[in-house]
Amino acid sequence: MAEESGISKPWVLDATPAHRVHLSSFLIDRYEVTNGDYVRFVTAKGFPVLPHWPNGRPRPDQERLPVVYVNWEEADAYCQWLGKRLPTEAEWEATARGPEGWIYPWGYFFDPRRANVGGLQPGPTFVGSFPRGQSPFGAYDMIGNVWEWTADWYQPYPGNSYVSGDFGERYRVARGNSWAGLGHFSGKVLEEVEAVEARATYRLYFPPNIALEDVGFRCARDAAPKP
Repeated sequence: MAEESGISKPWVLDATPAHRVHLSSFLIDRYEVTNGDYVRFVTAKGFPVLPHWPNGRPRPDQERLPVVYVNWEEADAYCQWLGKRLPTEAEWEATARGPEGWIYPWGYFFDPRRANVGGLQPGPTFVGSFPRGQSPFGAYDMIGNVWEWTADWYQPYPGNSYVSGDFGERYRVARGNSWAGLGHFSGKVLEEVEAVEARATYRLYFPPNIALEDVGFRCARDAAPKP
């Protein structure tokens, strides 16, 4: 896993060097967790109602949108409620890149038409709205729509020489880019930066207690051992 592009920018140096990771068999959700999924958890467990839900629950036209404004602890609690967990970075990346190790879920070249990225949409779209962007394993929205919490702390990869004061057990890693555009870039520069941030190797990180408008999650679990 990791970045192999040779781009020497600070925002990708934490995704080097490429290295092997052994993964036990696991299952991961095909779709991001939706408002419709999450409201059942809120009702059952008494967790706080989300601020953008009128009258304590999502509107009917919000139910198939990915849930956002959920911090890491809440995402982790939801997955545990279902007997699942958040995916590790390595599991998430393996799902996004497929057996061939593609740069994007659909191949080696950036195509903004295959994902909800770059501010082309006014917000998140219904999960699964970009079928041409699904990963080789059939997972939707691995790139775009919302950033996705993973289980891991923001730590350097083995053999990485990049120094960051943010490494440690302060931030949790999110993967996958989001619908939100990069307003401080435009034109060709915007396209180039989006192509980098949309890579399945790209790492972002946030404090685990923060909840944002473009950060959601999906769940995973260990695969049952074969008899």
